[in-house]
Amino acid sequence: MESLPFNPVAAIVSAVAGFMVGGLWYSPLLFSKAWQIEAGMSCGKAPGGGTARIFGLAFLATLVAAVNLAAFIGRGKGLEFGLFAGFAAGLGWVTMALGIIYLFENRSLKLWLINSGYMTVAFTVMGAVIGVWPD
Repeated sequence: MESLPFNPVAAIVSAVAGFMVGGLWYSPLLFSKAWQIEAGMSCGKAPGGGTARIFGLAFLATLVAAVNLAAFIGRGKGLEFGLFAGFAAGLGWVTMALGIIYLFENRSLKLWLINSGYMTVAFTVMGAVIGVWPD
């Protein structure tokens, strides 16, 4: 594990943290109702498969993103760099990539703000976890 340019445990823990941000972000406490309206979702209806499948694949995708971010950040870079790198990846890469897609799909600005806001916050949190994780 020492031969890897990142700490795999930090990547896993950061994926869990990022996934938890999503749970809060899309909960009734924050953006659940607005997201459902903007995305054209029915309350409680999981499109294209069961909820367990969706959550499992979503966590797997979060884990892949966290491993990628951990490889980008590296080992023991500290909180400040982790926060900056996570924020930069979330805002500069993910949010802008979503923006391009949303423009061509003619999706609403509100949906883009909800989804890209989640990605920016989740990547910032993941970056913080990776940055402060001890070697």
